[in-house]
Order: sequence, then structure tokens, then C-alpha cells
Amino acid sequence: MRVLVTRPAAQASEWVRQLRAAGFGAEALPLIDIAPAADAAPVAAAWAALPERSLVFFVSPNAVAHFFALRPEGMAWPEDLRAASPGPGTTLALAAQGVAHIAEPPADSPQFDSEALWQGLRHEAWAGRRVTIVRGSGGRDGLAERLREAGAEIEFVAAYRRAAPLLADAEQALLNEAQARPHEHLWFFSSSEAIDHLESLCPGTDWSAARALATHPRIAERARRLGMGRVLEARPARDAVMACIQSIGS
Repeated sequence: MRVLVTRPAAQASEWVRQLRAAGFGAEALPLIDIAPAADAAPVAAAWAALPERSLVFFVSPNAVAHFFALRPEGMAWPEDLRAASPGPGTTLALAAQGVAHIAEPPADSPQFDSEALWQGLRHEAWAGRRVTIVRGSGGRDGLAERLREAGAEIEFVAAYRRAAPLLADAEQALLNEAQARPHEHLWFFSSSEAIDHLESLCPGTDWSAARALATHPRIAERARRLGMGRVLEARPARDAVMACIQSIGS
């Protein structure tokens, strides 16, 4: 059984490395492309406004990478400014950039997402505080809604763009194999958007013999709507994902 990791290329390659190190067959088949923001000016303005912010929420490791890649010369992350992260991957990316104060969901959270993060933030007084949310173009605004309801002022900045993938020849061949031999593959989804793109790439495909592992109930439900015959759920933590894969293969 080959695990098809559908995350953007940078995160997919790391997951493939870890899965192979644990003895699983794994291949990267990124179903979301990540590109720099079309306009870097809003990111530069966000950097200049950091001293006025109470919190900066990064939605993903890609948000961290692209925001810091566009840091204007001479500007630094304020030492006392707190960042927020939806989970371990984003937290590690922030720590690698030297960010010292990071709010994140507890390690034993059922899910790593903005809802879990909000459980640790909701008891704070947010009225009048200014929060920046660094994300790609578009995206869900669950945390923003909660913060607004609590009285915070929200600013969004798009540090990168998400798009449908342009598959290389090897990736297209891998997709063709997965369609032809579904029982030999396991789709690993960390985003509903990846499933949307898969559906666009393979219109009319019968997915009833396919298997998928999803890291969130919303993603699992999207895979079921696509018609995948067996969909399992696992927390997005490495050990939980690997235990789920092992259960499928046993």
C-alpha cells in the first residue's frame, strides 16, 4: 500500500520522509500549489504595523514561510509580540524564525485547528485589541469571527496564493495508477481543498473502491461526498496518523 500525501509540496515531502522512515510506502502527490502573494505591499505594511498588534495568527507553515520571506530589510519581529498557531507544524515554523511567544492548542487536543486554538484564547479580554491573521488568498475565518465577537479588531494579510496543481508527468502517472489500482493506495488528506482539486482533475471518476485518511471531520465528510468508499479519521499528529495507517494495513 502506498500512501499518497496530498499536502503542498514542502509539507508533503516532509511527511513522505517521516512515513518512509517508519517503514511505510509513501509518495508525494501535492494537490494544492503554493505561490507567493501577487502583491507584496500588504505584507510589508503588516510588518510595519506589528508593534501595534496584540496577536498575529498564522494559519499554516506556508503562512509563516511566505510572511517572513517578505520581511522588509531592517525590520524584526517584536520580542514581546505573541504569535498564534493552529498546530505543531506551524509552531515549529514560527520557532525556526525566532518567535518566542506562541499560543497553540494543547498537545492532546482532539484536533489542531483554529477552533482548538480559540479554546485557549477565549478567556482573554479582546475588546479593542488588534489582531493580524496571516493566510493565503481566501480561506476560512472561524477564528476571526470569534475574535470579532469578543471585540477585537481584525486585519487579514495574504502572504501567499493557493491554487490548483499543475501536475508533472511523474505526478500524473502516479494519479493514473491510483485510479487504476485503488486498493494499492491510501489518500492522505489534510485539506478539503485538495479533494476539490482532485475532483476537478478526475471528473466522473468512480471513487467507491478508494480509501482515504483525513485529519479533520470536515475533510472526512468532503472525501465521503466525493464518493470514496472507506474514509478514516486521525488527529494530524504524526503518531496518530501512523497508527491509523498501520491499522489499515493490518
